[in-house]
Amino acid sequence: MTPAEKRELLHKDRERVWHPFTQMKDYAERDHLLIEKAEGLYLYDADGNRYYDTVSSWWVNVHGHGHPRIKQAIARQLEDTDHIMFSGFTHRPAIELADKLIEIAPPGLGKVFYSDNGSTAVEVALKMSFQYWQHVGRPGKTKFAFLEHSYHGDTLGAVSVGGVDLYHATFRPLLFDAYRVTAPRISRWENGSPTPEAAEHGVAEALEAVKRLFESSADEIAGFIIEPMVQAAGGILIHPAAYVAGVRELCTRYEVHLIADEVAVGFGRTGTMFACEHAGITPDLLILSKGLTAGIMPLAATLCTDRIYEAFYDDYETMKTFFHGHSFTGNPLACAVALESLRLFEEERVLEHVRTISEALRGQLPRFEPFRHLGNIRQLGMIAAFDLVQDTETGKAFPSSERRGYHVYLEALKEGLILRPLGDTIYYWLPHCTSEEQLHDIVDRTCAVLERLGYR
Repeated sequence: MTPAEKRELLHKDRERVWHPFTQMKDYAERDHLLIEKAEGLYLYDADGNRYYDTVSSWWVNVHGHGHPRIKQAIARQLEDTDHIMFSGFTHRPAIELADKLIEIAPPGLGKVFYSDNGSTAVEVALKMSFQYWQHVGRPGKTKFAFLEHSYHGDTLGAVSVGGVDLYHATFRPLLFDAYRVTAPRISRWENGSPTPEAAEHGVAEALEAVKRLFESSADEIAGFIIEPMVQAAGGILIHPAAYVAGVRELCTRYEVHLIADEVAVGFGRTGTMFACEHAGITPDLLILSKGLTAGIMPLAATLCTDRIYEAFYDDYETMKTFFHGHSFTGNPLACAVALESLRLFEEERVLEHVRTISEALRGQLPRFEPFRHLGNIRQLGMIAAFDLVQDTETGKAFPSSERRGYHVYLEALKEGLILRPLGDTIYYWLPHCTSEEQLHDIVDRTCAVLERLGYR
């Protein structure tokens, strides 16, 4: 790309494109990073600079960019079908993918409903749960419960069960009513990760809050939606498996659907194929996207139990049909990519590698402990995070106007790192293909960034 082409593209970007989760005025005098190539763990900009994709391109990438097997799967599928409607028609990739997902999912899930992104898959789960109770003679069960700090997407139903005010408060007049439940408080700060001395108390307290809600209101609650083990957009908040197991038991006891949103944490991100496996539980509905296609193409799936499916299975005249669908439901190209990704998981023993790198990451995290204003260092699988705070004993935050995390992001770009923060939370969300050598280099560079910004 010539300098003139780059200037023209960036001018058009500034004039025509509205980027997601972005205050565009931040880019009035600064360009977006123009990426020209992606390969493996790296992104390359138009000037040839290389960056570690330490956030997996927004938590989606699994096997690295440009994996030859993934590209070949797309090319093969293009020889047969690119896209067909999925109502009244079907095709091999969607059938084989559904069969494989049921095989590897927590036991007890029996049906797969496709959509095209995480938010739509959440909408599918909410509507399925609601309509199920209508069909089985429990019409009063019309509400949902969700955890504070939770994030389930940006469509209005998903926002209605979201607990991050920064993203959701503006739209409150448009949302349906839902029950907001206290999340586990399991560190010495209000939010954070499990610590041995606090975990048991935090779990017991949080489960008691769920129990109180169900005792008073289960007759009107259709489902309880959670992000198992890690609340991602809420600040990389990690929960003990005992909490997830306890929620499953309470949902069963009080006849409330457990809806597990594994859009971000599924497909090996936490060290197991699905985060629910840490707790040994099966949800009533399981929501998948992002890593489903190795982060290459848009596709989502909502898995449900046969019991839920059978409540819809009837003569057409009963009007029990699930009237929901999307234009690109079950896209053959995306399904073919997802199948190839799952083959790679098996043939390249990806989960074994994830466990190895997760342990290596755990060994690297103590390197952040000597830094000033860094606290609540935490990790699960390929996910790790720490917070920039005024006081590491109390967790007192810096004024948001200082934008500490944003300045780390800008400085990290100079170091060849993409460290997109969540407020003042700095995190890794590493692709599964990360090597130990690359991991050490990433941590070296992160430490260099923190030193230059005066945190040593």
